[in-house]
Amino acid sequence: MRIARFSIDGNVAFGAVEGEGPDGLVLDIIKGIPYAEFELSGTKVPLSKVRLLPPVLPNKVVGIGRNYAEHAAELGNEVPDVPVAFFKPTTSVIGSGDAIEYPSFSNEVHHEAELAVVIGRMCREVPRERVKDVIFGYTCANDVTARDAQKREKQWARAKGFDTSCPLGPWVETDLDPSDLTIQATVNGEQRQLGRTSDMIRSIEDLVVHITEAMTLLPGDVILTGTPAGVGPLHVGDEVAVTIEGIGTLTNKVIKRG
Repeated sequence: MRIARFSIDGNVAFGAVEGEGPDGLVLDIIKGIPYAEFELSGTKVPLSKVRLLPPVLPNKVVGIGRNYAEHAAELGNEVPDVPVAFFKPTTSVIGSGDAIEYPSFSNEVHHEAELAVVIGRMCREVPRERVKDVIFGYTCANDVTARDAQKREKQWARAKGFDTSCPLGPWVETDLDPSDLTIQATVNGEQRQLGRTSDMIRSIEDLVVHITEAMTLLPGDVILTGTPAGVGPLHVGDEVAVTIEGIGTLTNKVIKRG
């Protein structure tokens, strides 16, 4: 099931996305929130009549760096012995169709297409055999990065945590095998990244176990699973799209901040 979060007439709701094609999609509004058992209201609105919002409002976004060997190599990095984890704040999260604001402190902003894992229940110290039980679903992500700041600053907080640096969407797909999906990024229609989730160095199970050894994850929290090779620059005026097989396409334009 595809679960979207949206705004219509000043109200925010969740809905199940039904239909196919850009003109045939409708939202069946959900009663309550989707992390627990829910009912569909039967009230349907065309997707074209609503504004899509970030599909979740995470308490935290946990990113994983260098989880694809070719991406690590293209930036001159070795594959780390353990997963490299970092945070992106909630103020970095935007939805499909929202603008990425080019930060004033950077001259080298890059796109990074990623599969995002959405957590469905509070969990800590999750054993490998229980990982699927704590996952709500999957969505597209763009781990937008100020590469020059990342290179010169020991911590990645500013480079990866600036406002609008975490586009998520367009919705969450709850029924999906994430083990071997095509993931790609285009800029102004030109393909930049093309990879498969099967090329991850560490699996989703590995990442959930590793992260929850240290911290509690809450419903709606997001794990970014790393990006394949092909990252590259974004400029003001560009339109960047992340497409993942079985989910959909996340699209954002780049604008000047302010």
